[in-house]
Amino acid sequence: MDILQLIDRLEELFNDAKAVPFTHNVVIDEDRMLEIIDQMRIVIPDEVKKAQQILSQRDRFLAQAQEEADRTIALAREKAEQMAMKDNIVLEAQRRAEQILSQARADAEATRRDADDYIVETLMNLQSQVEKTLNQIQNGIRAVQDEQMQKGISTSPPSMSEKIMK
Repeated sequence: MDILQLIDRLEELFNDAKAVPFTHNVVIDEDRMLEIIDQMRIVIPDEVKKAQQILSQRDRFLAQAQEEADRTIALAREKAEQMAMKDNIVLEAQRRAEQILSQARADAEATRRDADDYIVETLMNLQSQVEKTLNQIQNGIRAVQDEQMQKGISTSPPSMSEKIMK
């Protein structure tokens, strides 16, 4: 089960809650809520692992892009040297080598930007999901605490004088 399904279940639990008259409080099935929260505690580390996997994929992707750029640059230099040996096309070889180097650098930079954009978008989505989950958890906790406070008010414990008399 993923985090979004758990959030949906928590929201459904909240929507099914009974309203306490004349308050903004609701009564929620504590066992069901705690079960969902326990499942969230299990799933959230998995979501963090996924984010770490994405980051390591990004690093591998960037390393591959750098290797490819280095190979392209080495090939460009090699070609440039070969072309420079020929008298008639020395200037053309230098121009072409610079063009290949420039293109390789531009390609490598575009690949890095794409990878960074993908990572930022993925992490922002994950952050949004985690913040939403945290907000819902906090709301659930507040609701349970409010319910507990309401129970404490309506069934107040015996006063100190009542305890002494017993």
